[in-house]
Amino acid sequence: MNSDSDLQIAGDILAVQHLLQPAREHPATVAEFAGMARSIAADRRLWAPLVSYDATTRWYHRLRTGPGYEVWLLSWLPGQGTGPHDHGGSTGYFTVLEGELTERTEGGVRTLTAGARTTSAKAPARTGGARGVPGAGAGTGSGGGAGAGAVAVSGRVVAPGRVHELVNDSLEPAVSLHVYFPGLTDMPMHGATGVVHRFAPSARSAVRA
Repeated sequence: MNSDSDLQIAGDILAVQHLLQPAREHPATVAEFAGMARSIAADRRLWAPLVSYDATTRWYHRLRTGPGYEVWLLSWLPGQGTGPHDHGGSTGYFTVLEGELTERTEGGVRTLTAGARTTSAKAPARTGGARGVPGAGAGTGSGGGAGAGAVAVSGRVVAPGRVHELVNDSLEPAVSLHVYFPGLTDMPMHGATGVVHRFAPSARSAVRA
């Protein structure tokens, strides 16, 4: 079979534009949202001039919105944190831009730092906490145990309904970027007996992360 007959069979792709997959203007998959977050994180001009700090609560700024998603920029002074919570029906993706944050879940404790590094430790056994959420946890302890190590990461995906807690346990301020898809409409706060408060985010309310 020669090249001419191959072309006759395959056709000229430029002549059948309807067969081409159009490029999406906005992300639509977890991988694409993660890629968008990494792209924003890599360009300090997009976020560094906007960062501010609030001594009374975590500072936040809605950086970008699109069809079915929103991007938030947060700052954390030492000791500021979220409390155990989940993101309702939204998937979350976050990455640390400056400083470090500690994430606590039922599965363990992770310290995430700018530069895409994290250290993790197995969480101690717990009684109580969020129930009925596979792989989710509401731990507030610092964790411990053997097996801590460092692995390269680019960020963290938080599945819908997964309980976690973020806190700045360090002595330096931190900055982080968070993507939610779809945008946040419900954010249950968790205690030892389960959901203790349902938080409804708005344009003027602090995102919990």
